[in-house]
Amino acid sequence: MRTRMLAAALLAAGVIVCPVASPAVADDSIREDQWHLDAMHASELWNITKGEGVTVAVIDGGFKLDHPDLAGRFLPGKDFSGSPGGVGSYASGHGTQMASLIAGSGKSKGGQGAYGLAPGARILPLKVANGSEGQLAPTDFLNQTGQAIDFAVDQGAKVINISLGLPAYLASPGDVAKLNSVLVRAREKGALVVSSVGNSAQEGNRVEYPGALPNVVGVGAVDRNGTVTAESETGPQVTLVAPGMDMIEACTGPTGYCKSHGTSDSAALVSASAALVWSMHKDWTANQILRVLINTAGKPTDGSNRTDDAGYGAARPRIALTDPGDPGPADVSPIPVANPSPSASASPSPSVSAAASAAPTSALLSSSSPVVAPAIESKAVDKATDSGSTVPIVIAVVVGLVLVAGVVLFVVRRRSVADKPVVYEPPMSPGDNSYMR
Repeated sequence: MRTRMLAAALLAAGVIVCPVASPAVADDSIREDQWHLDAMHASELWNITKGEGVTVAVIDGGFKLDHPDLAGRFLPGKDFSGSPGGVGSYASGHGTQMASLIAGSGKSKGGQGAYGLAPGARILPLKVANGSEGQLAPTDFLNQTGQAIDFAVDQGAKVINISLGLPAYLASPGDVAKLNSVLVRAREKGALVVSSVGNSAQEGNRVEYPGALPNVVGVGAVDRNGTVTAESETGPQVTLVAPGMDMIEACTGPTGYCKSHGTSDSAALVSASAALVWSMHKDWTANQILRVLINTAGKPTDGSNRTDDAGYGAARPRIALTDPGDPGPADVSPIPVANPSPSASASPSPSVSAAASAAPTSALLSSSSPVVAPAIESKAVDKATDSGSTVPIVIAVVVGLVLVAGVVLFVVRRRSVADKPVVYEPPMSPGDNSYMR
């Protein structure tokens, strides 16, 4: 059985952070705990570009516009949710966390706050009803998402990040058809839509929208060893993978920082990767940006071009910037039939067993000179749990079950925040994250 580890190289030979079990903190640097930035060689990337000149639209459930690490990064946004308070109000910190992973400035704590992978990009915040406030029907989520995508394209956003998902079996064919039309328009107008594939691999591996729809880049998660995480959903909808475990980012919790995991985080990093490449190749189309990200991804060691757990491999923006190769034709998608059709996923997919999820797969990292960093003490960071696209917690659940009308209401699961210090557990082994070279 194939393992869930990738091969070759994920992002860049990065520092392997070896956490130790210790209570909260001596060191006040959030940046030092953002292992994914070291793994992706962010400092080298930023000598080339920080994503300047690219707008990334983030469709989520509200944003903390004045977070110290995000102040000045937001463009004027729009609220499609109908909830009170506008785009700058939020019931959960999920949207803030996604914005942080993409374009956080790290300005707080004397420059040691939370950085995004593309800190020079600008965020267009678009609020939809994601279930974190009040009740919600599937049609509301899909329709508002479609409206937000149209708006983002009209505002010139090159990348659209949607770290949210709705189980496909709860979506009506009509609503899916409308969203598909929006996605086709977005691609025709030059935008790249990126979405998490979901975190229920061990709970039925159910297909989620929009992550599994055509014209969407579906993203799964890997840990710091390059292993596809047990929760990351698998299937033909997975295009790329990126870090999505032990993530530290700005949030709305009492300390201002959270630890999280899930494919939501991974999608944000792929969106940031696209922004970095686009900032250097402004004349490339979405098809060319995606083709280069696919061609430069860390591949499975068994030689497979793609697998259902890791897609075409782990996004490596450093390689995409320094050795992009031929971007190919501007008007041809590199994944024309990679995603399942709506009709193919009307019911949950078969479960993926825990044994299969944990099975060894290839190794996604290989670096010429991996570096092991000193162990880092944990610090007071809020623990963010996700489920729909970042860490398991169901917030927002079934709305009304009107049996006569047959209306099914659903849950968009989001993170919850508890103001607890992060305690790292000792790693089983230092790991070899050369997949991130």
